[in-house]
Amino acid sequence: MMTRLFQRTYPPTQPPSSSPALWFLFRGSELLVQEQDRGLALFQGWEEDIAFLHPRARLYFGTLRGIPCIASRVVEEEEVPEGWRAIGLRTLFGQLDEISYGLAGYALHLLYWEDHSRYCPACATPLEAIPGGWGRRCPNGDYQGYPPVTPAVLVLIHDGDRILLTHKPGWGPRHSIVAGFVEPGETLEQCVRREVFEEVGVEVDTITYAGSQPWPYPDQMMIGFTVHYAGGLVQPDQQELDEATWFTFATLPHLPAPSSLSYQMISGWAESRRIHLQKSDR
Repeated sequence: MMTRLFQRTYPPTQPPSSSPALWFLFRGSELLVQEQDRGLALFQGWEEDIAFLHPRARLYFGTLRGIPCIASRVVEEEEVPEGWRAIGLRTLFGQLDEISYGLAGYALHLLYWEDHSRYCPACATPLEAIPGGWGRRCPNGDYQGYPPVTPAVLVLIHDGDRILLTHKPGWGPRHSIVAGFVEPGETLEQCVRREVFEEVGVEVDTITYAGSQPWPYPDQMMIGFTVHYAGGLVQPDQQELDEATWFTFATLPHLPAPSSLSYQMISGWAESRRIHLQKSDR
């Protein structure tokens, strides 16, 4: 997501006053975008042009192709003006260009940190900024913190032409792969094995890294792995899951949104099996 076209900046750097900015305006967790003939787009312009939205304190976090990028929140009670839409980031996937979409996630993560890092968790004293970054510290020396990144694993379990997918109550027809947060003192590989055993009761081997994805809801980093089924009876954890079922690439159920790493892992596996089948039929 963070390409050479985007350059990060950190406080106390301020945006140039001589250039209009690209605005990432959030109403709660929804991003305000403009409706244009070619689709949805972020607002690019001067702050006075969006004064009617009553943006709160702004965060200047970088430049995209030399254009300042500013994140801000607007009053949630305000009605969305004509020609604008307020849309959750997950719904926006595919409706903004890839770079803008990724930066919107970064902006939301920073805004969440700003909203939840005002007071020292040890003594409740107001925190002060650490120059040169997004960190905050307690003037009493009781605490120092930075925007958190919470690691979580996604695990695709395969066995030849089969893939094990799970289902949670309330998901409707949607199925996905095993997921879980990394525990303190745990390696990623240990987390993979533990989460798989806890959620579906099987053993796995051949753990292979498959990719990662920032997931700003509010601060996760999803880290994907593929693993080979090594044995055990599938027994879904009834506290979290109500189903764990083997599927083939030809019988896949409804999957997560295409924006998710889990979808990309499942579809990538399915395509690899199709190619393998085509080659074996020749």
